[in-house]
Amino acid sequence: MVGSVVASRAIVIFTTICALFLHAPPVDGKTLRWSSKGDASTQDPHGQDESFTKSINGLVYERLFQPGKDMSATPWLAVSSKQVSPTKRLVTLRKDVKFHDGTPFTADDVVFSFERAAKSRQFKTYAIPAGIAKKIDDLTVEFTTSQPNPISLTSISEVPIMSRAWAEKHKVTAAQDFTTKEVTYASKHAMGTGPYKLVSFEPGVRIVHTKNADWWGIKEGRYESNIERIEYRQISSDVTRMAALKSGELDFVLDPSPQDIARLKTDRELKVWEGDELRVIMVALDQARDELLFADVKGKNPFKDRRVRLAMYQAIDINAIQTQVMRGLSTPTAIPLPNPKGDGIPVSFEKRFAYDMAAAKRLLSEAGYPNGFGFTMHCPNDRYVNDEKICVALASMWARIGLAVKVDAMPKAQYFARTPKQEFSVCMQGWGDNNNDAMFTLKPLFHSNNGKGAGETNYGNFKNADVDRLISQAEVEMDLVKRQKMINEAVEIIQREVHVIPLHRQVIPWVTRANVALVHRPDNKFAPIWMKLN
Repeated sequence: MVGSVVASRAIVIFTTICALFLHAPPVDGKTLRWSSKGDASTQDPHGQDESFTKSINGLVYERLFQPGKDMSATPWLAVSSKQVSPTKRLVTLRKDVKFHDGTPFTADDVVFSFERAAKSRQFKTYAIPAGIAKKIDDLTVEFTTSQPNPISLTSISEVPIMSRAWAEKHKVTAAQDFTTKEVTYASKHAMGTGPYKLVSFEPGVRIVHTKNADWWGIKEGRYESNIERIEYRQISSDVTRMAALKSGELDFVLDPSPQDIARLKTDRELKVWEGDELRVIMVALDQARDELLFADVKGKNPFKDRRVRLAMYQAIDINAIQTQVMRGLSTPTAIPLPNPKGDGIPVSFEKRFAYDMAAAKRLLSEAGYPNGFGFTMHCPNDRYVNDEKICVALASMWARIGLAVKVDAMPKAQYFARTPKQEFSVCMQGWGDNNNDAMFTLKPLFHSNNGKGAGETNYGNFKNADVDRLISQAEVEMDLVKRQKMINEAVEIIQREVHVIPLHRQVIPWVTRANVALVHRPDNKFAPIWMKLN
C-alpha cells in the first residue's frame, strides 16, 4: 500500500511537470528556466512596489542608478550626478541608449517617468522626494526639491524609466491603479531600455524574455552572461517545483522550502546559495478604526490600546518560529527596519520585549479583555519564506492568551491589491529592497498617511505626532549626525509604543543546478546579466 501511494504521488508529480513544460523549446545551454511559488503582479513599472514584481520588471525597465554586484549605487542610464545646491541636483544621462522599439532615450523620457511615478499610488514614495524633474537638454535633467533632501540621489535611483512616446501611443501615461484591479496596455506589455525584451506574459503560467542584442551595456562589457532566453514559470507546489529542478526541467528555484535545504546541500547535482535578505517581516495592527473589521469585538478597537499590542508581542515565542517554522533561516529582530547596520541604528535597540505568557495575559486583563477576543489575520501564502506557516504559528501562540484568530491566507496578487486600502485588522507585512537608508522605511510605513507619499504602506494606519515630526525633520536634515539621532528617536518610539510587531529578517536560500553560476544578492533579486549556464 505504501509503495503504491508513493508511486501514485510520483506519477502525479511527473505528469504535472510534463504538462508544464510540454511546449518549452529544447534546452540549448542559453535558455534559463526558473520558478518560484508566486508571480509578477503587473508589467507596469510604476504599478506595484513589490520586490518580486520589480525584479521581473527590472529585466526590461532600467533606472538612472542601480545596485551593482556589491549592492553599491552604480551609474546606469545616468553617467553622473552633481548636487549643485541644497535643493538642486544635475543628472547627466548616458548617450546612445535606445528603447526596444529603436527610439532614442532622452531627458524627455526621464521627466515623463518621474511625473508619472509621482502621480502613482505607490511610486510617489520615491518620485516626490526626488524632486521636480526638468529637461536642460537631451542628456541633462535637473531635479529640484522643495526642501533639502540628504538622500535625493537614492530617491532618484528608485524610479524606472519608460518611453514617453510609447506610453502616449498606448494611452498609458498614467500608472496602473493595481488596487482597483485595473488592466491597461502597460500592465500586460512592456517596452524599456533593458537587457531583455518581454516576449509574453501569461499570469500564473509563464513569462518569457529574450536578450536585447542592442542593449547599451553589451558594448561596455556589462553583459557577463551566456543566457539569451529566460522562461519563468509559476509553480505553487513546493514538491513539484523541486522535482522539476531535480529532473533538469528547471535551472533555478528562487524559493525552496526551508525544510529541504539541508537535504539539497548534499545533492551533487544541485547548489544552494544562501545569505541574509534586506527584509524585515512584521505584524501590522489596525490602530485607526473605532471598530475592528473581521473581529467579534463590537463598538471598539482593542488595538488602540498599547497593552493589547504589547500582550500580542509578548505572547510570541520568536525562537520557536526561528527553529521550528523557519528551520533556522531567519534572524529574530526587535527593530522594524530591513537593515539596522546600514541604517545606523544602535545595537542596543535589538532587544525584544520578553516572551512572557503570564505578562501577556495580565496585560489583556488590564485592558479589559480577560477572556480575550477574536479576529482574522490576513497573510500572503506565496510571497515571504513560510508566510502562511508563520501566521498559523502566531495564531496558535495567541490562542494561549485567549485570542481566537482565524488565518486568511491568499496569493500575493490578491493580497497586495487589498493591503494599500488598509482594510485588514491584522496582517503580515514584509519590507525591504536594495537601499540601506531608514527613511525609505520610516516615511512610507510609519508616518501617518498624508496623501503625498508618506504613510502609503502604513497598514495599521496609526498616527503618532512625535514620529511624524521626527521623520519630517530627519527628511530635510543635512547634518548626518543630527539626522541619525532623529531617526533613532523615531524608531525608539515605534518600538516602545508597539505600533508594529517585528518578527525577523529572512535568510534567503536559492537553489540551482550545479552548472549555474550567479551573483546572490541580499535584495533577493536575481540578475541574469551576471548568470551563466556552464
